[in-house]
Amino acid sequence: MNQDKMHIVNKLFNNETIRTVWDNEKEKYYISVVDIVRVLTGSTNPQTYWRVLKKRLKDEGNETVTNCNALKLKAQDGKYRLTDVVDIEGMFRIIESIPSKNAEPIKGWLAKLGSERIDETFDPSLAFQRAIDTYRAKGYDEDWIIKRIKGIQDRKKLTEVWKDNGVDSNLEYAILTNDIYREWSGMTAKEYKEFKGLRKESLRDNMSDIEVLLADIGEITTRELAKKHKPYGLSENRKIAKAGGEVASNTRKDIEEKLGENVISKNNNLNYQYIDDNKKLESTMS
Repeated sequence: MNQDKMHIVNKLFNNETIRTVWDNEKEKYYISVVDIVRVLTGSTNPQTYWRVLKKRLKDEGNETVTNCNALKLKAQDGKYRLTDVVDIEGMFRIIESIPSKNAEPIKGWLAKLGSERIDETFDPSLAFQRAIDTYRAKGYDEDWIIKRIKGIQDRKKLTEVWKDNGVDSNLEYAILTNDIYREWSGMTAKEYKEFKGLRKESLRDNMSDIEVLLADIGEITTRELAKKHKPYGLSENRKIAKAGGEVASNTRKDIEEKLGENVISKNNNLNYQYIDDNKKLESTMS
């Protein structure tokens, strides 16, 4: 499985985090087996339970185990480890092998999860509501969520302009984004994430209000310049991206001059997330 073409969309079941990823190519969800096992069994060591069950199913020739994949997912301690995942259909089969009073509620939850993307095809606004619900579950306040959703919309508008101007691959989008970021922050997006101590987490989700503002100024300016001058191809669009980033850079200098301090910060939201994860872990073990 190509993890680069997936993104984490963790879900909640009765306040329990079920690590879930969305495969952009296959357009389906993959769910952490040990998380479902934990909910079904109430075990404080679901990894051991799954290891024993997996061997038994494998010995029985169960195809679900054969089709089981491993992805690097964030564990309770914040570290990324290879974790067995299966699609929704495979999860139903595994549930049948585990006696549990939670089996039917989990099946209903999985069925709803499977229909979610189909519903969004007919009503795209549901995708935005799902994003809002996810951010709320992570503890972000309403003002931050509103700004974040607007940022997502603005980013979509930018990539649409790039596409009209002959740039249509994710790699090229990344190159242009790096040009914008490098101009105002002095770092590529990857370097910025490393600076903040991030791994797979979203950079925007871990920016301060001023950092988000600068990122927005750079991208929105780039979009408007690209619409006006209509550069074509990667090379010409890179010049425009750098110009957009330069506008954000000048804004940053003005802000820092007035504040008397650097607005590029190593701070992120991981501390909150890890504390929250630890509390969840303690509650499941008590």
